Amino acid sequence: MLLRPSDFRIRFHCWFSFPVLPKDMSRILFCILTLVSFSLSSLADERPNIILIMSDDMGYSDIGCYGGEIETPNLDAMAKDGLRFTQFYNTGRCCPTRASLLTGLYAHQAGIGHMMGDYGLPAYKGDLNRSCVTIAEALKPAGYRTYMSGKWHVTPYRGDKAGNPDTSNWPLQRGFDRFFGTIHGAGSFFDPNGLTRDNQHITPENDPDYQPEGTWYYTDAISDNAVKYIKDHAKQNSGEPFFQYVAYTAAHWPMHALPEDIAKYEGKFDGGYSPARQARINRLKAMKLLPDQWEVVPQVGNWDDVKLKEWEAACMEVYAAMVDNMDQGIGRIMQALKDTGEYDNTLVMYFQDNGGCAETFGRGKLVGPLERPEKPTLPPMGKDELQTEMIPPQSRDGYPLRRGDGVMPGPPETEIGYGRNWANVSNTPFREYKHWVHEGGIATPLVAHWPKGISSQGEDFRETGEGPLYDSPAHLIDLMATAIDLAKTEYPKEFNGKPITAVEGISLSPAFGGKALDRGKPIFFEHEGNRAVRDGKWKLVAKGVKSDWELYDMEQDRTEMNNLVDQKPEIAAKMAEQYETWAKARGIVPFGSWKKEQKKVKHVSAKPGDTFSGNSSPSVAKSVFTVSAQVSELPADGVIASQGGSNMGWALYVLDGKIHFCTRSGKSLTSASAELPKGANQDFEATVQRKKIVLKANGKKIATVDGSPLIGSHPQDPFMVGIDEGGLVGNYPQKNDFGGRVKSVEVVVK
Repeated sequence: MLLRPSDFRIRFHCWFSFPVLPKDMSRILFCILTLVSFSLSSLADERPNIILIMSDDMGYSDIGCYGGEIETPNLDAMAKDGLRFTQFYNTGRCCPTRASLLTGLYAHQAGIGHMMGDYGLPAYKGDLNRSCVTIAEALKPAGYRTYMSGKWHVTPYRGDKAGNPDTSNWPLQRGFDRFFGTIHGAGSFFDPNGLTRDNQHITPENDPDYQPEGTWYYTDAISDNAVKYIKDHAKQNSGEPFFQYVAYTAAHWPMHALPEDIAKYEGKFDGGYSPARQARINRLKAMKLLPDQWEVVPQVGNWDDVKLKEWEAACMEVYAAMVDNMDQGIGRIMQALKDTGEYDNTLVMYFQDNGGCAETFGRGKLVGPLERPEKPTLPPMGKDELQTEMIPPQSRDGYPLRRGDGVMPGPPETEIGYGRNWANVSNTPFREYKHWVHEGGIATPLVAHWPKGISSQGEDFRETGEGPLYDSPAHLIDLMATAIDLAKTEYPKEFNGKPITAVEGISLSPAFGGKALDRGKPIFFEHEGNRAVRDGKWKLVAKGVKSDWELYDMEQDRTEMNNLVDQKPEIAAKMAEQYETWAKARGIVPFGSWKKEQKKVKHVSAKPGDTFSGNSSPSVAKSVFTVSAQVSELPADGVIASQGGSNMGWALYVLDGKIHFCTRSGKSLTSASAELPKGANQDFEATVQRKKIVLKANGKKIATVDGSPLIGSHPQDPFMVGIDEGGLVGNYPQKNDFGGRVKSVEVVVK
């Protein structure tokens, strides 16, 4: 068993407790101390530093060494001198990937079976549980220092509680010595919400530890703080190894980039989707990443049908600039390792949290001005004013939010994604996108670099001009086991007095020596009802809770174009049984089934400051219900009460001198509006009937609208008073705090 430094300290303390030591004993003790000190120093020197670098919402073929046209010379150099895994997997989505990466478990076992919502089941709490440990918590007792820079996103972020946040599940409370980054999962690259140093929320302007000479840009900030931690470690803890987790938000929406990075790609994508995609296919084949027998997935999107070609090309230009900037930062991290003498004995692994993102974020209807105003039109934010909005209503210097078709991406006040068609290019040559567990959603590059630890040759390596390839399937769950193995420590059976779930993955150490992995069991996937099993060359996969299983031979058809489920029913049946056994043992249930099991909430009374979960919110799905609110200090704009978001929900709000009540069910929005009655105090009542909405003020009917206002399913975002913090139900601004006073709100489901 490996003895930790703390073991020796305890024993030495006991020896020194004697008031007098004989002369010979003193000499013996001195020798023992010298030998122990030498032994521990040697151990620290032999064990590698470990750096895990993860990017956000990027496709399999985006970076240069996996076929992309985006300039990533630093990642390419790492690949050439290291190792590229061809079949490494994530979970298909942000939060679950981070949970698996950190813990070595499937995300459900860590309490994050979906996202950050609490669905009342242990596997779906939306908060990293205490039945797991993070890599930082596992390595710290073995003498590792631990640092993190970037996106956390394994515990809920509450913008309304930013002044007094619950830090109990933040990085410093989960094993990290130092942290710079964001608690939330997405936001502006120039003013991210939830920006944090250690346990304190900060702003780009008031952070005493990081004030760059040029423009503050989050990707640069993540890179530069990672570099600082490496250099500080060399000065303060040079005798100890370190573990560092670098979690970029590039290239997650919004498409934000620095002008000098965007300029490098001007005109690069003017030809549209097809030329970019075909060039990737050609490079993938030349790099031996795309065998001839794999049929490439059909192209999505026809460039001839695109009306705003300049805008559409610009979206991909900015996306490329975001990736380019990240690679520059990775180069600075690698240089810091060289400068501190840690380059040769540091294992650096780069990978991505899910595939390219097909979400339509920021596209469609125009919000704000199409062109940027000549001057800021809003008051600038104060130096200490925290950004709490994922979609800020303005930039810090006062430019108003702009989004929608035709708004050129890049500047701080824009909020736009690059869309489904470019995501199809990013995921070349695979099917589907982020969210799904076909290869386009879960296949990621893995570039491993470790001069002292990765063999130059191996029997399971395939040599290419861009560096060796390694084909054994592997998964994020393997990163914990790898770290434990390389740190020469043991995975804990309990931690802080609580039993810990056994690690699921296996060490990747054999891969570094060019040997095949001996997993001995399948790899499993589940997200939003999308599910899969990977066992050897076979993959069983289904899209959605109710979809049939598909079966593919990954050696002959990794692009999943030739479903063999009818030709190989016995293999499909065996793998389906494996999935059901795995899912049941880990508390996985059919996605959304908790909505049927939860107790109906038919009456809720609330006031500002009351908080609700999804389960404790009114059960309005497919039901007639009434919302009553007592309001004062009118006129004032903002949301009086809300439940749900941009897919399902309802909201009562005041905007532009009118009182509005709306319901949303999928793409259907039903809204009743009336002029705001005179008087500071008002009692509003909105009733949702099966075919109409009736809106009253002080007992008098003021508006009626016919339609289909019933809400199709239980809203995910919880009931809120005085604000709508999640996805927006109605057509009101992202910053929508009610400016008056809400005395009380009552919801009755009939």
